[in-house]
Amino acid sequence: MFLSVFDIFKIGVGPSSSHTMGPMVAAGRFLDRLRSSPFQPVGLRASLHGSLAFTGVGHATDRATILGLAGFLPDIFDATRAEEALAAITRTGRIRPPGLPELVFDPKCDLLFDYGPALPGHANGLILRATDAQGDVLLQETYYSVGGGFVVTADELAQGSVNAETPVPYPFHKGGEMLAMAARSGLSIAEMKRANELTLRSERELTQGIDRIWQVMTDCIDRGIARDGILPGGLNVRRRAQNIHDQLLRERGLNMVAPHTINDWIALYAMAVNEENAAGGQVVTAPTNGAAGVVPAVIRYWLDHVPGASRAKLDDFLLTAAAIGGLVKHNASISGAECGCQAEVGSASAMAAAGLCAVLGGTPAQVENAAEIALEHHLGMTCDPVKGLVQVPCIERNGLGAIKAVSAASLALRGDGQHLVSLDACVETMRQTGRDMHEKYKETSLGGLAVNVPNC
Repeated sequence: MFLSVFDIFKIGVGPSSSHTMGPMVAAGRFLDRLRSSPFQPVGLRASLHGSLAFTGVGHATDRATILGLAGFLPDIFDATRAEEALAAITRTGRIRPPGLPELVFDPKCDLLFDYGPALPGHANGLILRATDAQGDVLLQETYYSVGGGFVVTADELAQGSVNAETPVPYPFHKGGEMLAMAARSGLSIAEMKRANELTLRSERELTQGIDRIWQVMTDCIDRGIARDGILPGGLNVRRRAQNIHDQLLRERGLNMVAPHTINDWIALYAMAVNEENAAGGQVVTAPTNGAAGVVPAVIRYWLDHVPGASRAKLDDFLLTAAAIGGLVKHNASISGAECGCQAEVGSASAMAAAGLCAVLGGTPAQVENAAEIALEHHLGMTCDPVKGLVQVPCIERNGLGAIKAVSAASLALRGDGQHLVSLDACVETMRQTGRDMHEKYKETSLGGLAVNVPNC
């Protein structure tokens, strides 16, 4: 099993990797099919199912689907052009995909929110159709947005090609295999992950790609700290990162500052990212948009507050984190609609704990222990966004996930790597817990805080 660091960490747009980026990617894939087909379409239609319908408006799924059909892609998203395109499509009822003729698409009629049972393959399903002049379907495809911006067709899901094998020198599928390979090779988890990555790209491409990931992450923190105001969506949630940052700066150097204030710095960095995500800004899936703040917050804490931290070790952090994220995705899920927030912030916390433990000198066994501790203490966490927005409880939840990650890494480093519950057992427990969790607690906004907090 091999998932690249660039699969786990994707540059995209908020507020959701599964509900915003995924549908946009799916629409782009459908346009590719349409361009290569012999049909001459006249119109397009789209239907959103399961969680994509229930929380679609709050997660901007409708906008993302429309923009994807207009040719926009998450990694090169231009917000100004997007707003112009949306206004034109709404006004004219026409859409102009690159490489295709102008097509009929009226969002009021041709974009359907289906609140019935979810499609059989996954909680996040959408069906895209191309039609002729009579409205008959010429081409149809079902897509599933399975978390973290990953998209598969119904056929791909049925054929089991979601995690197709790529020949790599260290093909670990489980945490136990990862530790055994590390012991045999004498390599760290990051070194094994690097060797796997280099089967697909050059050293320079890998380094430049990781540098770009971190640049987008740290820029997102800085933007979040610099901006004030009310987040969009109608909950009137005020951005808090700037005010917290100002308070922390004023307190620097004062003898009265409590040691636990470092937790405020960690939470600040995470909240800054997720406020940007909630506003539809550019973020990096880590492993999802809803959990995008945890990993960059822990990295920023390490670089800015830990003596001896070195930018030269950043690759080790992100490669280690990606290895853990790949294990979780392969053996369970990183989708809130499938397993609740334990699969999003829980997975992110495990990844961040592993990365921090690695750069602080942890052995592979200690790194695995750090990931397990962080994930174990997110088990059972529901996904219950108020009004379907990636704001409450998501923003603060990222801050607490980052704090837990730092604590988990520290606890693991205090031990020798031997522990009772393995990462594999914890991941399997998360999968089972997600399977048993009631649908209303899995990104539908039908339970939890979403129904107990006034949302207007």
